[in-house]
Amino acid sequence: MDYPKIVAHGEWQSACEELLKAEKELTRARDALNARRRQLPMTEVTHEYVFKSAGRSDLRLVDLFDGRDQLVLYHNMLAADHICPGCSIVCDHMMNNFAHLHARRTSFVMVARASVARIEAVKARFGWHFPWVSCEGTTFHEDFVTAQQQAFGMSVFLRQGDRVFQTWFTSGRGVENASNTFNLLDLTPWGRQETWEDSPAGWPQTPPYQWQKLHDDYAA
Repeated sequence: MDYPKIVAHGEWQSACEELLKAEKELTRARDALNARRRQLPMTEVTHEYVFKSAGRSDLRLVDLFDGRDQLVLYHNMLAADHICPGCSIVCDHMMNNFAHLHARRTSFVMVARASVARIEAVKARFGWHFPWVSCEGTTFHEDFVTAQQQAFGMSVFLRQGDRVFQTWFTSGRGVENASNTFNLLDLTPWGRQETWEDSPAGWPQTPPYQWQKLHDDYAA
């Protein structure tokens, strides 16, 4: 097995500082890309899809927002006879406490074509507790994923009252962003809603860090 070159601390420090320049360039480039995402147009979802959960069988797409303004939705490949390893990695990294995301008026939900019973069994097996609903019997997956010639993916929606709009979709390595609150917020139209962001006029924004709390200190 090979290991990195061993050098004196000063040489190591210089190498780290040189790399930091590139890392900061990447951060600025990512911020600029996120700004472009926030300025994307959106398209209205007019079809009435019906979703099912362990407690309800009449959920509309707008209901998945759970009263909030933005929704990040992961299209999981789970089937009756197959558990997708890639989607499961995303699930394993998914937070079980969404208080920080909710504090920015954003909800998360997982959706699959599998039955509610199958979803609940898989959640119990792996100890997952995030929101997960079934679109079994609808064309939701076909309309939002298969139509993009993909098998899985992630969509972002924004609502105005009961009107729902899709603002973004990704698949492949694009779903790697589904790892923490900030990455998820970066995918939404309003972003992190912090004053340093290059967002259109009128976007909700507050000073950075000040909105963050211990997860049990947020108002319900």
